Amino acid sequence: MMAGQELKRLSRVIDRFAKARILVVGDVMLDHYVWGNVSRISPEAPVPVVSVTRESVLLGAATNVVNNIHSLGGQVTLCGVIGRDEAGKQLVQMLGSRGISSEGLIVEAGRPTTIKTRVIAHSQQVVRFDRETRNGIEPGTHRRIFDFVEQQVKDGLDALVLSDYSKGVVTKDLVRDIVKLARKNKVIVSVDPKVNHFGMYTGVTVLTPNTKEASIGAKIEIEDDATLRKAGNLLLKQLKCDAVLITRGEQGMSLFERGGRTTHIPTMAQEVYDVTGAGDTVISALTLSMAAGAGLVDAARIANYAAGIVVGVVGTATVKPEELKGKINS
Repeated sequence: MMAGQELKRLSRVIDRFAKARILVVGDVMLDHYVWGNVSRISPEAPVPVVSVTRESVLLGAATNVVNNIHSLGGQVTLCGVIGRDEAGKQLVQMLGSRGISSEGLIVEAGRPTTIKTRVIAHSQQVVRFDRETRNGIEPGTHRRIFDFVEQQVKDGLDALVLSDYSKGVVTKDLVRDIVKLARKNKVIVSVDPKVNHFGMYTGVTVLTPNTKEASIGAKIEIEDDATLRKAGNLLLKQLKCDAVLITRGEQGMSLFERGGRTTHIPTMAQEVYDVTGAGDTVISALTLSMAAGAGLVDAARIANYAAGIVVGVVGTATVKPEELKGKINS
């Protein structure tokens, strides 16, 4: 249990969210949900027949990170790639309806806007199908992204999130160029990593893998506290970052900092219904807290509270500042 003084300190950080400026660079996506009920098995094949009751389309991947930061009250800008298609138009409209600028979205001809469709019956995911390409972006697109990032840094950026979903936007060259620019200008860089890209993230400020991702990235099977510490410290050393925050589901989070300090943070989730988008919420709240002046441990604690809220909701969810303060003070 945290002391009253600590709770007040975390609340003050949340009050400063509105002054923080963050840029999210990465793979943009729409999350399409088809909701329904199952009462019979198909006579054509041994599969459930879903009787559709409703559909919803939400912002996913990098756009969900943007939506989370926006919901938490931060000033946020998005930079990514969409296709010249209806899904791309819908994504721009959805951002606009929330008052989020799409000026950093680049249209690449011949590339579809990524859509993940999940069919959910009785709160259980039945099937998912993806419309996407994983090919790397074109050299011209790389230049346009970097030029946009550079302009944002010049305009006074506090932090930058790399939202990597292995759809081709976050490349080795782009990460290298962005990290070099950010370090020179003292801009925080956080990454929600993909396991096949771990080697690309050298020099970022903080990395937020889950246990499975950290195991694969460090090539150490995390089974207990000893292997957890070994993996966390190895990733710190290999990637030359300031911190690694390993999210561990019902076991909370473990923060490994350069200099050897390790902090274990117990989960704040009361009930877990859906972990979809929880990683986006963690990196959003963590980065926003750091951009608002919080130290790594306080930022991780705030991210932990935010995650505890969203996993209690089915589907991709966001958190508002007052909800977060309410959770911290409950």
